[in-house]
Amino acid sequence: MRKTKFNGSFFICLIFNMGLKFHWSIPAWILLALHFWLEVPIWLFWAALGIWLGAIILWMLIIKWAVKCGDEPASYQENKNPYSSKGYKPYKKESDQNNSDK
Repeated sequence: MRKTKFNGSFFICLIFNMGLKFHWSIPAWILLALHFWLEVPIWLFWAALGIWLGAIILWMLIIKWAVKCGDEPASYQENKNPYSSKGYKPYKKESDQNNSDK
């Protein structure tokens, strides 16, 4: 796969992913509402929010590692296609055939 010239910043990607996966933070917001309503400990809200953020960061690091695994450059291979235009001469001149016989 060809590597693009754009190299995104980790924090820009993090903010974008937080926006896309905002629905994963709903349990944390429910816990915050329960803190004000039923006096549930606030640390549960912070724990749920930390788990949400940690899951997003872990997923981004896994994807970043997987991309690095595929960035190995391909080794050079000789063009063996007889129909390619580079260096292929479909018809030999008679003078070339005479020189090869000698």
